[in-house]
This record gives sequence, C-alpha cells and structure tokens, in this order.
Amino acid sequence: MLTVPPTTRLWFAGGVDLRLGFDGLANLIRGRLNADPTSGHLFVFTNRVANRVKVLYWGGRGLNLWCQRLEVGRYPFPPVTDGRLELTATQFAMILDGLDPTTARPRSRH
Repeated sequence: MLTVPPTTRLWFAGGVDLRLGFDGLANLIRGRLNADPTSGHLFVFTNRVANRVKVLYWGGRGLNLWCQRLEVGRYPFPPVTDGRLELTATQFAMILDGLDPTTARPRSRH
C-alpha cells in the first residue's frame, strides 16, 4: 500500500492503455495533464475496464511505478470530465478498498 503525505496531490487521468511503462505514462502526464512527472505528486491511471491501476511518482532519484490488478470486480473511480481529476489520499484509499467515495457516507454517532 502506498503511504501518501498530506501535501502530495493525486491526479487521476482516467482510462489509458496500461501497456505503457515509465516513459509512456510520463509523456501522458506532460501532454494530457500538463504536469511535471518529477513534481513529487502521484499520477493515477487505470485501464478502460477499471480492474488495473498504475501509479507513477517521483521517488527522489527516479520514477517509480506501482501497479495493482483485481482478479474480480473493478475499481469505483469517479468519471473524469476535464481530462484529469484530483483525488484526496482518503478517496484513493477508499477506491483501492473497493468503496465508492461518491456514495460513501460517515456513520452517525449517537
């Protein structure tokens, strides 16, 4: 599991061809997201079926690529409207756990 500091932003780019590696995803970040892959932020990609996730991030000395695949089901990522969507660390953790952050509600405490 990734540990995300509160100052780090997470950018979700939607469905892409996940056969891309470090260089292909870095070019997508520069082209589609207009961002710098060495900025220290996390860039989240999924395939069209949303059963695989890749996260590209700068580790200080080079790019790191984190991957995860579901055997059954799909990740409940929200739709991307402007080519990218900013997620919070909590939303991303919920998505990886299979929870839809748009419909999740906190429990009422009596």
